[in-house]
Amino acid sequence: MTIEQLQQTVDQWIKTFGVRYFNELTNTALLMEEVGEVARIMARRYGEQSEKPSDNNPDLADELADVLFVLVCLANQTGIDLTEAVNKNLQKKSLRDKDRHHGNNKL
Repeated sequence: MTIEQLQQTVDQWIKTFGVRYFNELTNTALLMEEVGEVARIMARRYGEQSEKPSDNNPDLADELADVLFVLVCLANQTGIDLTEAVNKNLQKKSLRDKDRHHGNNKL
């Protein structure tokens, strides 16, 4: 699936099952909530924090997909073409960071 197709698929899902998009502020709060769920998994699975029995083995892939879904909702409702935005962003990073990491001894 391309990014464009993803944006169209999410838009169609919203129109079919979601009735309408939540407003931008609500979706921003939902994005933070979903990112927090990813952070919890990362801290407990890959970091030093211990998992709780109540964590019930959460699915990282599903949580990342939740983040992507809400991010796409925000892009759709604010008129952002994510394919164009990602291409511009990669071009910016490529110019800005072309030599930046090669001399980093930590890498």
